[in-house]
Amino acid sequence: QLQLVESGGGLVQPGGSLRLSCAGSGFTLEHYTIGWFRQAPGKEREGVSCISSRADTTYYEDSVKGRFTISRDNAKNTVYLQMNSLKPEDTAVYYCAAGGWVVEAMCGVMGGDYWGQGTQVTVSS
Repeated sequence: QLQLVESGGGLVQPGGSLRLSCAGSGFTLEHYTIGWFRQAPGKEREGVSCISSRADTTYYEDSVKGRFTISRDNAKNTVYLQMNSLKPEDTAVYYCAAGGWVVEAMCGVMGGDYWGQGTQVTVSS
C-alpha cells in the first residue's frame, strides 16, 4: 500500500519554529517531486513548497520565502519542511504529496498523485 505519512505539526507561538516530516511507505520518494500544501478553514488548498526528485530545484510560495526550507533525505525516504518565524496566517492543515510534475507545475496547479493524511499546524499565542 502506497502511503505518505506526515508528522511534526503542533501548536507554536508566533515567531516559533516547527519541522514537518513526510515519510514514504510502500514506495520510494526519490523518484518523485514532493510538495507541501496547506489548507486553512474556508480557504482553498495552496502549494507551499515543492522539491524535485534530485533536489536540484525548489519552489516556494511568496509568503513563505525566506522563512520555510524544504529538503529531502532520500536515504531515509523522507522530505522535510523547516518552518521558521511562523505567523498566525500559517495556521492550516499541511499535506505532503508526491507526483511526477516539475516543481512549479506541482505547487502551482497540478498537485500530487499521492497524498498524506495531513498534520495540523496552529500558530497562536
